[in-house]
Amino acid sequence: MIAKTITTFPSLTEGILLKRYKRFLADVELESGEVVTAHCANTGPMLGVLHLGGLVRLSFSPSPSRKLSWSWEQALVPSQEGDCWVGVNTSFANKLILYAIEAGLLDIKLGPIQEIRKEVVYGIQKKSRIDLLLTPKISNLDQRKIFVEVKNTTWSKGDQALFPDTITKRGQKHLKEMINELPDSRAVLVPCISRNDLKLFSPADSADPEYGDLFRLAVKKGVEILPCSFGFFQNHITWEGVLPYQSNE
Repeated sequence: MIAKTITTFPSLTEGILLKRYKRFLADVELESGEVVTAHCANTGPMLGVLHLGGLVRLSFSPSPSRKLSWSWEQALVPSQEGDCWVGVNTSFANKLILYAIEAGLLDIKLGPIQEIRKEVVYGIQKKSRIDLLLTPKISNLDQRKIFVEVKNTTWSKGDQALFPDTITKRGQKHLKEMINELPDSRAVLVPCISRNDLKLFSPADSADPEYGDLFRLAVKKGVEILPCSFGFFQNHITWEGVLPYQSNE
């Protein structure tokens, strides 16, 4: 498969990661020698992608409404295939899957889509929000609504993408809520694999065994798994396709 550019943006600024602290903050030394503080959208441990002294890329968006003008977008990490740029901005994952659906890149898996709604309230107690709620086109052979939950995935071991990289009560809850939507609706878990050097996806039992058990239960109940891979570059992101997955049973 030839990678397809799915979005472009102004060229990111490269620098050296000095430290990451208070979960949301990272100090980066730019090529000019200036040290700036960037917002870090990923509040987790960032296993495998947090390398002090390593190269990172930042976006610059000055605004009176923003406390920080810089945002940490990408990190260079060692890989089996050589160094690989990884997308670390967790808030970008939903956009990438939205772009892929809008471009028809997931039609073979989801069928033609008429409408996409974001952050829709759902669940037994209506206290959860699904990332994307899809309404099929009349030509879609399956007319059920499609609940899509997106998980930014950056951790890896060997050629496997792994999620989560820490215990995630929120992620466990989402799997339970998705199971509850079956069979009246479709439920699709999308690991957004924000790097293009991996071959398959697996739940990370070593980080959260309960999530792994729920993942396997969800698959047995009918939740669909679509691991979507993307390549990250200085001024664009590419669609790399849907990877296979294994449940670790």
